Amino acid sequence: MPIRSAIEIIRNSHYCIAFTGAGISVESGIPPFRGDSGLWSKYDPIVLDINYFKNNPKESWAVIKEIFYDFFGKAKPNPAHDGLAKMEAKGILKSVITQNIDNLHQEAGSKAVWEFHGNSHSLECTGCGRKYAIHQLSFDVLPVLCPECKQLIKPDFVFFGEGIPPLAYQMSMEEASKADCVIVIGTTGEIMPASYIPHLAKEGGAKVIEINPEESRFTNSITDVYINEKASSAMKKIVDELKLQE
Repeated sequence: MPIRSAIEIIRNSHYCIAFTGAGISVESGIPPFRGDSGLWSKYDPIVLDINYFKNNPKESWAVIKEIFYDFFGKAKPNPAHDGLAKMEAKGILKSVITQNIDNLHQEAGSKAVWEFHGNSHSLECTGCGRKYAIHQLSFDVLPVLCPECKQLIKPDFVFFGEGIPPLAYQMSMEEASKADCVIVIGTTGEIMPASYIPHLAKEGGAKVIEINPEESRFTNSITDVYINEKASSAMKKIVDELKLQE
């Protein structure tokens, strides 16, 4: 059984990490960006191009507000996020590297989270560089401007045309290099450079456990144990087997 094989790998590991993508948050009500029901089937991705954003801030902000603050803002962690947080609390999981920007790992209680693409709950002024939490700013008038210098505010996640945050990139690569077990959850493996992280761990000898209701680019290339389930149901079973329930 894949779950039992996964448990054996996790128990025998010394440095286990998780690598998560959009699929872990689908059960929290956040749709993926790609695919038939993805956000890009409804919205034009140009709104998250950094040059378009700077040249058309009002149009970009209207869509950003609708997606990330009106809609995503209601999302709560699901049992998959909770399970990873419990594993970290018990010292079994060392860190989470996530492509997601929804803050749900932190809300579930995970402490060591490296956000490869940033976080929608933080915002930064493009003028003075001041950082804000979402509750500190009003979204009633668009585009959102800095209360201090009146310059354009940008959500603190990676837009098309921007680089990966240097610290997140560095730490993600370091964690992957140290790992002897990687739990890959809910990612297609299509987005570079993030998708290189499990490959880097594999090259260093790590075992790869993949939880995904559909096969990804990892499944038949580097995955050692493939759990063909939704993230919540698989993580519930892993938490039960590891006897992590309070």
